[in-house]
Amino acid sequence: MNQIKFNNTQITPSKVICIGRNYVEHIEELGNETPDTMVVFNKPNSAITDMLQFVSEDTRFEGEICFLIQNKRIAGIGFGLDLTKADIQNKLKQKGLPWERAKAFNHSAVLGEFVSFNGDIRQLRMELYINDDLVQFADYELMIYKPLDMLSEIDNFMSFEDGDIVMSGTPKGVGNYKIGDKFVGKVYEGERLLIESTWTVQ
Repeated sequence: MNQIKFNNTQITPSKVICIGRNYVEHIEELGNETPDTMVVFNKPNSAITDMLQFVSEDTRFEGEICFLIQNKRIAGIGFGLDLTKADIQNKLKQKGLPWERAKAFNHSAVLGEFVSFNGDIRQLRMELYINDDLVQFADYELMIYKPLDMLSEIDNFMSFEDGDIVMSGTPKGVGNYKIGDKFVGKVYEGERLLIESTWTVQ
């Protein structure tokens, strides 16, 4: 089973629970409809990795604030990349089929280290840089569904296991990437940097 690092300790998430279409401008940039209810999908443990690999020319990155769950509460915070095979996803969406082939493939949940968090969730924001250029930015206010709403909705129909990860959705600025690109993801509480994760595409 794949593991993540939380406060310098290795833990094993049973799953990664992802929130889709959670930022208005991202919905618009992909030409999607705004959903009436929260979009939720899963990535299995086999999708988890701490390495960013080149998958295909149509695979895009989606930077996200990620939450580590313990006792059904947010215990930790980190930065992650939801990798998506865009061409495959578009074909599946057109046919009304599930997204697993485009979203849940091996190494599609790229997760950095997690640290404890018990601060003001309303002050959270993220930045993603690629080759020193800021390509994605988001904060709490831009989220359609707030983190505590996510946990409540998920808990209505799915059991949380300690160590599970919730990926809270991606803002505008997603795109493709290539071997050698350097990614730096940052999560802040206000002006205080909580965690920084870096990857070089292999």
